[in-house]
Amino acid sequence: MTDSEVLDLFRSSGALLEGHFRLSSGLHSDRYLQSALVLQYPELAETLGYALAERTRHLQATAVLSPALGGIVIGQEVGRALGVRAIFAERENGVLMLRRGFTLASLDRVLVVEDVMTTGGSTRETAAVAAAAGAQVIGAATIIDRGVDPLQLTLPLQSLARLVVPAYAPESCPMCLRGEVIVKPGSRT
Repeated sequence: MTDSEVLDLFRSSGALLEGHFRLSSGLHSDRYLQSALVLQYPELAETLGYALAERTRHLQATAVLSPALGGIVIGQEVGRALGVRAIFAERENGVLMLRRGFTLASLDRVLVVEDVMTTGGSTRETAAVAAAAGAQVIGAATIIDRGVDPLQLTLPLQSLARLVVPAYAPESCPMCLRGEVIVKPGSRT
């Protein structure tokens, strides 16, 4: 899939929103990618998952690990396309961890899969969960890269599309300075 094909899916499903948003990273932006709106259609989720799997197949993952909530659907689809199990990490008392009986071991080659990455913070945190379980983290994948700094991510990253959208610290946000109401549509509080 090309960048424009991926972004067209987001636009046509209403998943590319405009306004004043607080991102999961805490940064502010005038555009938000609500992946759940595109991933609610199983055929689109399957298409995106297959495309990400094709871009990461060479890494030879044995497991896909995604952060809850946003990464679960695309992680499942990538896992299905790769023919490996797909599990997720979720927060308990503010700490991301494996729950629900999910485990990883030293022989696992883990691909961290997310829907959208902005700073890579959730990806790094998810990778740390896998590493703490003794697994080898071999890379990361996302539908859309909003501008992750590869040096901060420290993992090979594959994405289906790159969308450079400015993100602002709250104290320097032009929308805040204009008094625009902010919306927090993400999954992390």
